[in-house]
Amino acid sequence: MKQIQNQKAKHEISAGGLVFKRAGREVVFAMIKDPYGKWTFPKGHLELGEAIEEAAARETIEELGLEEIRLLEPLGKIDIWFRDQHIKKGQLIHKDIYFFLFSAPINAKLSPQVSEYLSEADWVLAADLLKKSDYKDLLPIINQALKIIKTYRI
Repeated sequence: MKQIQNQKAKHEISAGGLVFKRAGREVVFAMIKDPYGKWTFPKGHLELGEAIEEAAARETIEELGLEEIRLLEPLGKIDIWFRDQHIKKGQLIHKDIYFFLFSAPINAKLSPQVSEYLSEADWVLAADLLKKSDYKDLLPIINQALKIIKTYRI
């Protein structure tokens, strides 16, 4: 990792969300399959002048195809290092990603924007969230979301 971090990297900021809703007696979260074929959560870059929370809501709504979500709380930030394979072919990227917890109405349906960046979306039982997530650096974010939803009446 140190060798990668010593190379000149482009710094980026993204924001995204973990969205949950009630499904009968269960709680489910929306997840997406990313371009690497891994299950994760919607996120994207901030637009010029956009607040982090606004970007998180916009990207989450756009990627999941939801009509309505409600911002509840910040979940934290992760920072990752990777080589871009899509836009900046081979460029080393250091990205800070801020995640927020959102709720969706009980009748919310996913209509994801299928593209080269997102192949599908699904509702996942809260009890299966930690197993379904393919990125271990998201575990603290997921654990925080699971802890918080226990305090909400949904």
